[in-house]
Amino acid sequence: MQATAYTYDSETRSGSVLLDDGTPVPFDAAAFDAGGLRLLRSGQRVRIETADDDGGEAPHITLVTLQTF
Repeated sequence: MQATAYTYDSETRSGSVLLDDGTPVPFDAAAFDAGGLRLLRSGQRVRIETADDDGGEAPHITLVTLQTF
């Protein structure tokens, strides 16, 4: 799935992305580290992978990496 980087904190390696419908979705350091990135800037197009939570919550991001064409 594609999204746009919205926020990123280099100290915690966490942040959020905006889905194409404008919904913000947070990601944690584990998802950032899984993508092998060193830095993320607001506005960059990214590819994300998600996993469903068992508790009926919204899916959470498991990987964030740059979108390449």
